Amino acid sequence: MKNKHVSKELDIADFVKVIESLTRINIRLPSIDKLSFTTLSVLHTLTLSSPMRLTELTATEQVTQSAITQIVTRLERDGLVERRSDPNDGRVVLVHITPQGANVIDSRRLERISRIAGFAENLTREESQAIADAIPALRRLVEIAGDA
Repeated sequence: MKNKHVSKELDIADFVKVIESLTRINIRLPSIDKLSFTTLSVLHTLTLSSPMRLTELTATEQVTQSAITQIVTRLERDGLVERRSDPNDGRVVLVHITPQGANVIDSRRLERISRIAGFAENLTREESQAIADAIPALRRLVEIAGDA
């Protein structure tokens, strides 16, 4: 029986291992802002989908309601997010990222771009081109995963 996770064109297991390794490298690159992984994940989520309810953040970040409340409280104290009433339902609180919070994510991204660019200088022209050619498909994979 053929393994449904492996095809001639794409070895999914190998792909996952490489993505895991790249993710680990990307997350661990040194940063000026020393925030926890979950805290950074909340900020990243809010840069894409602000504002959000606390219950939505609990679901997307896969943490408890208590944990997300503590994280949002800390982020609010640090001026990185704001809580505001939902204009359509005053009982609901929405979490908005502030310009300062968005700046944390932007600066981390610029730092990563610089570091990864340095690594990429050691690739051959063919390797660089292969990565460039894969970006649209990887972007589409992210889109598909986001819809799931």
